[in-house]
Amino acid sequence: MPTILDDIVACKWREIAAAKRAVPEADLIRRCDDAPPLRDFTGCLKKPGMRIIAEIKKASPSAGIIRADFDPVAIARTYEAHGADCLSVLTDRSFFQGDLGYLTAVRDAVALPVLRKEFILDPYQLFEARAAGADAVLLIAEILPDGELRKLFDQAVQIGLHVLVELHDADQLQRVIDCGAKLIGINNRDLRTFRTSLDHTLDLLASIPADCTVVSESGVKAHGDLKRLEIAGVKAVLVGESLMRAPDIGAALDQLRGIV
Repeated sequence: MPTILDDIVACKWREIAAAKRAVPEADLIRRCDDAPPLRDFTGCLKKPGMRIIAEIKKASPSAGIIRADFDPVAIARTYEAHGADCLSVLTDRSFFQGDLGYLTAVRDAVALPVLRKEFILDPYQLFEARAAGADAVLLIAEILPDGELRKLFDQAVQIGLHVLVELHDADQLQRVIDCGAKLIGINNRDLRTFRTSLDHTLDLLASIPADCTVVSESGVKAHGDLKRLEIAGVKAVLVGESLMRAPDIGAALDQLRGIV
């Protein structure tokens, strides 16, 4: 029986085909020449202490609308003012009500490095990301066959993008390491069922090489979660839904960081 992730991937391939008809890849590559200089996404996450990638997300398949009064630029500025280190912008339209235009608007409004959070399956999407102003992209091991993960990782690095490679299943870890990833995201949410457990990061952490920077994704809701992960050796967290649901996003980020 198809999972939510299967549905997303099938839809994404249709979207990619339509995008290529609208804007040929050669035109997109030329646009990359005019993209703004890259910001150091990786360097920000390697600074001392626990780092935070704050996510800008309107909706999700499991939660529906997360924030009705959704203003990506205002949210980005709030995140920056309250100490976020990097930003993640959901660009998937069909399942998360995102848009690539949100990323460009956010990148123009703040000084923080910006990650394109997307289900990337094709090099075309990497050129889209770079042309739109992204500093980094997410690659998801579970949706990329063996050769494709390495191919997309190498292509992203070649055009200058920082790459966060994400996995959920433990059996994907060696593939992630072998592709060359040094930024490794552990998704605590199973994208097939959308069930979430913070313990998932802790279970996999010992198997990740010491020279890799580990980002725990999903399920982080409180300062205690942050400290628990930091003590275990996690370097950064990607946090979205708990902040996006808060009446006062800035206050919620302060509380997450332990600032009263």
